[in-house]
Amino acid sequence: MLFNEGFTFRNFVADAFAIFMFVLWFWLFVSVVSDLFRRHDLSGWAKVFWVIALILFSYIGIFAYILTQGRGMAERNQARGQQARDEFFQVAGLSAADEIEKLDRLKAAGSISEQEYARLRARVVGG
Repeated sequence: MLFNEGFTFRNFVADAFAIFMFVLWFWLFVSVVSDLFRRHDLSGWAKVFWVIALILFSYIGIFAYILTQGRGMAERNQARGQQARDEFFQVAGLSAADEIEKLDRLKAAGSISEQEYARLRARVVGG
């Protein structure tokens, strides 16, 4: 046994750290696997390889995926977020023109500055 002295602060810290590392690994594992299976640019065999690597080499496999595919993960997450936002606006009946009109009213009332207006308008117009 690593710690035979019973319940001590050192054992508590070691257990808390172990639980934290497991939760971190599980969260990263779910993030990586969800990204992996949403991809359309990988073949089934490549996905099988990554799943085997993730299971056999747990942390190393996750870190390898994040290092090699991290930029793509971020771009795919951003695209999914934009798609969800567009679908929400479509379902709610909101358009870019409605949002720009609201921004114009906020700017006219002095609630937002010219810089905030420009930044928010660019986000609405450019996505």
